[in-house]
Amino acid sequence: MKYFAKKTLTLIITLFMISIATFFVFQIIPGDAVANMLGTEATPEREEALRQQLGLDEPVPVRYIEWIKGVAHGDFGRSYRYAENMNEMMSVSRLIGDKLPVTLTLAVLSLIMTVILGFFIGIVWAGCKSRTLDAVFGIITQGAMAVPSFFLGILIIFFFGIILRLFTPGQYVSYHDSVAGFFGYLIFPAFAMAIPKSAMAARFLRNAILEQGGLDYVRTAKSKGCTDRRIMWRHILRNAIIPVITFMGTVIAEIVAGSIVVEQVFSVPGIGRLLVSSISTRDFPVVQTLILYIAVAVMVVYYIVDIIYGIVDPRMRSNED
Repeated sequence: MKYFAKKTLTLIITLFMISIATFFVFQIIPGDAVANMLGTEATPEREEALRQQLGLDEPVPVRYIEWIKGVAHGDFGRSYRYAENMNEMMSVSRLIGDKLPVTLTLAVLSLIMTVILGFFIGIVWAGCKSRTLDAVFGIITQGAMAVPSFFLGILIIFFFGIILRLFTPGQYVSYHDSVAGFFGYLIFPAFAMAIPKSAMAARFLRNAILEQGGLDYVRTAKSKGCTDRRIMWRHILRNAIIPVITFMGTVIAEIVAGSIVVEQVFSVPGIGRLLVSSISTRDFPVVQTLILYIAVAVMVVYYIVDIIYGIVDPRMRSNED
């Protein structure tokens, strides 16, 4: 029980520190959001009035307390750039709510592809008896790991979009218009993110399987007449999967963070593109919330992985306790 309590307390403290860093960093970086909003119509009087309206005339600690109170109630403030109507700026929650399903779908598709490709290649590679094939698998996975997702995205656009014309680059289809078109378009950026991650997963799983294959319990199972297939699926994989769980937590976190760049390449209107555009326009409420969203998502993934790891491997709990 101490193991789970310690992990939960660590998560809470980490999220609190992230919220402080996220807020205060954007208070000290150069640039004036008020002047940027007013543009050529900026005057000292208008700037002062807008600062009071946005609460920017308050001390930074006071603004943080007000912001964190709002976050606790699901209120992340209002955008400095996007308007609800002529008289009111759009709430950050609504703005992100329109983009979040897109990024989540992209991340889930990429994760599914990573698991399927990584586990399939890893298992086949581990059972490979030919030195030539083993070397081929090694070269391919090493190359896939070395190529950035955004460059793979460019290659996919060129090959599948321009040459084969399986999709139209830049012509994103909203899930409101066509679910089939939505998934059909997101498959390609998801594939771009999945290729290097699946190569990493394959190498990790292959090494774990080979390590388990040399242990005494495998030789004992063989001496009892168990087939290689039975040993693989009943014994080796069951134990090899434990360290892979921790690795997959890192993969999920990298997929969430990596979607920011890939969305730019494929013109996918998710939170990644929104983050980039909000940084360029100094829309700080949106930027703060998006960074907090991403940080929370990554930390929660690591937390869940730690909990699962503690359940499947009781030795972890005993060491912590």
